[in-house]
Amino acid sequence: MPQVAVCEVDACAYNQDSACHALAITVGDATHARCDTFFTFPTKGGDSAATGRVGACKMAGCLHNQDLECQAPGITVAALRDAADCLTFTAR
Repeated sequence: MPQVAVCEVDACAYNQDSACHALAITVGDATHARCDTFFTFPTKGGDSAATGRVGACKMAGCLHNQDLECQAPGITVAALRDAADCLTFTAR
């Protein structure tokens, strides 16, 4: 599973020091390459000893997507408009 190399969405409950600590995230909703695992919470969570990985990707039209699994070596997530987006998304 590809690593979330950088997460710039500081407001996310899984983000600590620009690193994702969710064990696995899901990307996409068929039309938008957003991090579906993103949410805000009063305290930080996840496994602080682990670096997040992409567990599933619903962006079938992404160059890195093979059978709904991300094949990129790593991804970057950043806040764009009102969402936490996968910046590694590349249309086929």
